Amino acid sequence: MIFTKLILAHLLGDFVLQPNSWVADKENRKLKSPHLYVHVLIHTVLSFVFLWNTDLWWVSLVIGATHFIIDASKLVFQNVKNKKAWFFIDQLLHILVILGISFYFKEFNFDFLSNNEFLKILMAALFLTTPASIFIKIVLSSWTPAPETQSSLQTESLSSAGKYIGILERLLVFTFIMVNHLEGVGFMVAAKSVFRFSDLAQAKQRKLTEYVLIGTLLSFGLAVLTGILIK
Repeated sequence: MIFTKLILAHLLGDFVLQPNSWVADKENRKLKSPHLYVHVLIHTVLSFVFLWNTDLWWVSLVIGATHFIIDASKLVFQNVKNKKAWFFIDQLLHILVILGISFYFKEFNFDFLSNNEFLKILMAALFLTTPASIFIKIVLSSWTPAPETQSSLQTESLSSAGKYIGILERLLVFTFIMVNHLEGVGFMVAAKSVFRFSDLAQAKQRKLTEYVLIGTLLSFGLAVLTGILIK
């Protein structure tokens, strides 16, 4: 399968065979870095080797040319503030190129967009991200944990960490239910209890503990209910 072979070539070229020193040199010297051109050459060669078909020589050239354009754009427009964003944009564009080639060879099609089961699962997964977070936030707005003392638990919290933890845990619970591994849900609840509530117990703030407990049960409950409804 062309898609699988090109993804393997990409993973090897972009991560395994690219030392950190090359990355640093490219970021410092940008288009003047010789490592950029060696990196593109490696991707071109790897694509040809994995495909191993002389009739598909042009695919390797497309991979090499687009890889150069994408990486060069990243180096030109990337800065300290948007470095993380450009990493994901860079990887997404590379994967889109590989997907485009796969579509050209009719390895994939858009039939899945007319599959009701797929659309229901996609709808449920989307609901369990930001919409569910907003729903839980509104329900909890009736209560606020009384910050009588500013504990280290509060001051050392990462920005928006709770939101993303909630989204990830709901998606994991939903996935466990969809693949009929309910024991995974129990594992998630146990892990969350150990790491979260032990810290809350040390903080000795009962209202905050109850507030977090309600939010956690709402989060897990929404994921479980959504999974059951889709099943």
